[in-house]
Amino acid sequence: MTGTPPLTIARTITDLRTITKNWRQKGETFAMVPTMGALHAGHLSLVEQAQTLADHVIVSIFVNPTQFAPNEDFDAYPRTEQEDCAKLANYRIGAVFCPSAREMYPDGFCTHVTLDGPAKGLESDFRPHFFQGVATVVTKLLLAAHPDLAIFGEKDFQQLRVIQRFAKDLNIPTQILGGPTMREADGLAMSSRNAYLSVDERAQAVKLITIMRQTANRLQKGDLCKAALEDGMQALKEAGFTPDYLSLHESHDLATFKGASLTQEQIGQFRLLAAVWLGKTRLIDNIEV
Repeated sequence: MTGTPPLTIARTITDLRTITKNWRQKGETFAMVPTMGALHAGHLSLVEQAQTLADHVIVSIFVNPTQFAPNEDFDAYPRTEQEDCAKLANYRIGAVFCPSAREMYPDGFCTHVTLDGPAKGLESDFRPHFFQGVATVVTKLLLAAHPDLAIFGEKDFQQLRVIQRFAKDLNIPTQILGGPTMREADGLAMSSRNAYLSVDERAQAVKLITIMRQTANRLQKGDLCKAALEDGMQALKEAGFTPDYLSLHESHDLATFKGASLTQEQIGQFRLLAAVWLGKTRLIDNIEV
């Protein structure tokens, strides 16, 4: 867009609340799009969605240390605030919230959100620290801003369900919505971590969604679930991935599928979720079955 005003950047919760209080006093609504930066078209699609649903949009940019284990990529995770703000300048952004780690976790911080339900299994089996870190920072962001709604990408489908669950359980008065997974032209789900892939790995990475779609097609045809998933895991290994999981779960609460095979009545009610390693890069994806 042309003629958009300069971005307002808030670096403290006090400054952010001053901005949102002004909107509230005018009876205006606002949506929040929490991110860790390194923005790509997937993030921007959430911004576009938010613009259609509220008078103002807040985008937060914060690489959250509490969702990284000591051996993970916190230090290497891309930090591109200047480039991110340049991308956001093309949109109707009410404020960009860019807090420091000290602002979010001041000296003496010792409170965390613990979880059950949709947070159990899948990512928790391989990153047991992850959802506590996500839940804690998202709770802090929502309480800092009190947005009418917040939008998270469906690529992180388990994360979306976890956030929806704890927001409901904790009576946080923010509507939590999902935004569709954005994909590259060849089908690879957009992710900030795709930047870690070498040229050869990037060409190979598309095989993840190809194998997932093949597995989903078998499940939709009524093939035995156990056989389809085992074959899918083997196909991932033969394609050069090191898989963490390939698993079928109910879409609404992520309960593991317990039956032998899907019935026609069950089609559309389940999600196939996968996480794999390709070299030093971990990729996740999910599709409806």
